[in-house]
Amino acid sequence: MLSDVCARVLVSGRVQGVFFRYSCAREAAAAGLRGTVRNLPDGRVEAVFQGATHAVQRLISWCHDGPPAARVADVTVSWEPLDDGLPDF
Repeated sequence: MLSDVCARVLVSGRVQGVFFRYSCAREAAAAGLRGTVRNLPDGRVEAVFQGATHAVQRLISWCHDGPPAARVADVTVSWEPLDDGLPDF
């Protein structure tokens, strides 16, 4: 669909060990997005969101705060080509 986008989001700060991945995946599933979320060895969380533009933008906004125990320092977004191989959350 032309209105679909794919974003790779890198989140840094206190984002591991605070249910960031779990909460992010739940938010993304509720928004009807496809993609992945994982911890990186350097302490960041990487998420890939694909779906309707407004839903992806909402998840990116959510990443700036994350779950209550998270302390987000930075969010970096790069726009990627659509990927038909991404799983549902």
